[in-house]
Amino acid sequence: MFEELTERFEKFIRNVRGQGKLSEDNVRETVREVRRILLQADVSLQAAKSFVDSVQTKAMGQDVLASVTPGQQMVKIIYDELTAFLGGDNAPIQFGKSPSPILMVGLNGAGKTTTAAKLAVQLKRKGRHPLLVAADTHRPAAADQLAVLGKQIDVPVFIGTDRRDPIVVARAAREYARNNGLDCLIIDAAGRTTLNQELMDEIAALYEEVKPPETLLVVDGMTGQDAVRSAQGFLERIQLTGLILTKLDGDARGGAALSIRYATGCPIKFIGVGEKVSDLEAFYPDRMASRILGMGDIISLVEKAQSTMDMEQARKLAGKVATQDFNLEDFRDQLRQIKKMGPLESLVKLIPGASQMLKGASIDDGEIVVVESIIDSMTSEERRNPKVLNGSRRKRIAHGCGRTVADVNRLLNQFAELQKLMKRMGGKGGKGHRLPGFGFRH
Repeated sequence: MFEELTERFEKFIRNVRGQGKLSEDNVRETVREVRRILLQADVSLQAAKSFVDSVQTKAMGQDVLASVTPGQQMVKIIYDELTAFLGGDNAPIQFGKSPSPILMVGLNGAGKTTTAAKLAVQLKRKGRHPLLVAADTHRPAAADQLAVLGKQIDVPVFIGTDRRDPIVVARAAREYARNNGLDCLIIDAAGRTTLNQELMDEIAALYEEVKPPETLLVVDGMTGQDAVRSAQGFLERIQLTGLILTKLDGDARGGAALSIRYATGCPIKFIGVGEKVSDLEAFYPDRMASRILGMGDIISLVEKAQSTMDMEQARKLAGKVATQDFNLEDFRDQLRQIKKMGPLESLVKLIPGASQMLKGASIDDGEIVVVESIIDSMTSEERRNPKVLNGSRRKRIAHGCGRTVADVNRLLNQFAELQKLMKRMGGKGGKGHRLPGFGFRH
């Protein structure tokens, strides 16, 4: 996500920070470079111009030109403007009278139906009781797809007996929700391959029927400026309250996020970052600005860990670290917890500076599988006390997991280094700072 944009901004920021003094001339030169970066990332010309004009106005202030840290001042200005450009604050889902409807609209191929299920997962985590409503009466597989997803995430799906009229489906779904203690409807409306009058008439009629406090446009983030045009087409007929950008995990440029927010004025509420039903993130403009500028996003990393890790297991691990009793079983269990958080490559990008340090390096989730297979091939005694692993045992383990003795030796050497680190972390009387959301010390 945003790889090209981030890479260019990281290089640009290193150059800006190295400047000992700013003048009006090099401010203009800096702003031109920012404009070029944005246009190469597929940000629209109008959005790029608006952004750089605002940056230049603030950068020309005397407090910046006279600053003893002009490079840092420029970075701060760009960060603040990028945050504001992306919406400023997080925009949570708004609810009305129960059952509160959330209308999902968008073109075919944007991932609207899958996103409806992902949103249901998010709402369940917040204590809501959603009902998925199959109101796409044109695509035959839409209702079946929603039913499969609903079963997967344990959320009820309303299909209805009359599959010809989405308004009839919506009315029946509302009644069903009231009778079954469900407090919100996620209505998967029909899409088309392109905007047309029939689609917009149907969406407008459904919108008038359900009068939703939330109407979310699901947009394929990889379509660039086409995403902006489709959003503007929907805005001509209905009032959108927010955007969900999908497939951002595959969009290296990231210009759509900036352009569509500028063109529509609608807040981006969620972003899709993968294919799993859990791969939907609430959108925080300040955190995204930090990611784009290569500064990482520790807050999101901690939240991801808190939502996926077993906190009781983490507390036990912390105790083992403190008492220097960390063994290979603990190591394997911790790797399994990390796997739940998502692909390693996406996690690394949330760590400040990690992307630059690991640039060009291969981050392979398969390595975790290899490590697990080696540890699983050991006996319980060997996992708890690796010192007993002599040459014959190592050969047996390698044969058992289909790896080489060199692979086993490499893992044991790395684990020995990790144990030394854990001793330092748990040493000095157990003093140290705890990382938020974890039981670990550093």
